[in-house]
Amino acid sequence: MAASVLQRCLSSVKVVLKCGTQTYIARRCLLSAAYTDSKLWEERRSDPQNLAKLANLMDRSYERKFPVSSLAIARFVDNISSREEVDQAEYYLYRFRHSPNCWYLRDWTVHSWIRQCLKYGARDKALHTIKNKVQYGIFPDDFTLNLVIDTFLKNEDYQGACSVVEEVMLQEAFDRPTTQILSLFALSKYLALKPDLSLEEQRNLGASLLLAGLKQENSVGVSAQCLGYTLIGKMEMTKGIHAVFRQMPLMWTHGYLPRALAVMETVSTGTGDVKISKDVLDRVESVLEELSAPEACEGEDQSSSDSDSDNETPKNTLDEEDEQERAKLPEYTAKFKALRAQLQASGKEDATSLEALVTSLAQGQLQAAEQPDVELYQRMVSEWEAERWQLIQREKESREKMEQIAQERKAARSTA
Repeated sequence: MAASVLQRCLSSVKVVLKCGTQTYIARRCLLSAAYTDSKLWEERRSDPQNLAKLANLMDRSYERKFPVSSLAIARFVDNISSREEVDQAEYYLYRFRHSPNCWYLRDWTVHSWIRQCLKYGARDKALHTIKNKVQYGIFPDDFTLNLVIDTFLKNEDYQGACSVVEEVMLQEAFDRPTTQILSLFALSKYLALKPDLSLEEQRNLGASLLLAGLKQENSVGVSAQCLGYTLIGKMEMTKGIHAVFRQMPLMWTHGYLPRALAVMETVSTGTGDVKISKDVLDRVESVLEELSAPEACEGEDQSSSDSDSDNETPKNTLDEEDEQERAKLPEYTAKFKALRAQLQASGKEDATSLEALVTSLAQGQLQAAEQPDVELYQRMVSEWEAERWQLIQREKESREKMEQIAQERKAARSTA
């Protein structure tokens, strides 16, 4: 009996240690405090403003059809001090974007706007302006996007994080290793929840997985590519190639499912230690089975019609070439089964889930990838500050010159 009690105690200890390790890994997968520290940003030379007066000045300028300077909107954003003022700033960002000076919204103003949103608990507002970038002019740099993704991840809002990743995908901005890792982490976490997604949402996730995965030459990269091609291929088989590349940075040529199979074939014949995750292959198999069932495809087509119509995606876009591609589905299914057997025989099917693979990648590489980003950010802040104070000085000189001209005119009228 004593041995039994001891065994149960040891089992409990193992569970606690395992949970503790996973908690540690999950936290380490997020950006470090050094990366997200706002000290450098807040130590900039201040330019205090009265927001009420500044808002009144901008309102009067818009009413009189006068241009509002980029400094005015920058000052308003920089001097936000509450959640309510975030909402006010959103309005003036919108007005500025629809004004003649819209092209002059400064990069540091975009960064400041995002930092203020995150600082005052308005990450939803940051996401809204990023997704509606054309209406607000908010096109953040890589470092700023990383901060937003990280904030959503730390709040375990994986759907929100994936919405930001989708914008990264649309801008094809997966150049930084940190962005790649954070994006793949967000995508794998969200997919692990098995959300109910429309065809368009699956395509968007697939495109994000694909473009981020293409930057990684490892098991995470090939697994992401394989699943990405498959999810895009599902849209192609169901709605045609035009529904695939509509407003997306994707190829216009047919054959996304064959590209997923090509990834499998490359891995199966490769000599390295790169593998494809078992749960990814399970998902690919599930998609092929779903596409092979006509009633399932029709049901999904009907269920996603409302979403597609909202996004102006044609309901029936299958042309002759699309039908020819769809006719090859049995061939693709058979080839998938053969390739999976090869992967299993060669030990290239990894039992580790995609989520666990990405977590391991982040644990091993994220910290080292942060330093170049931080150094680049420090240089950017220095350049932004130099440009900002140059504009302030030019504004001051212009105001003094106008005052001098006004005084000279006044003196001329008094002597006349």
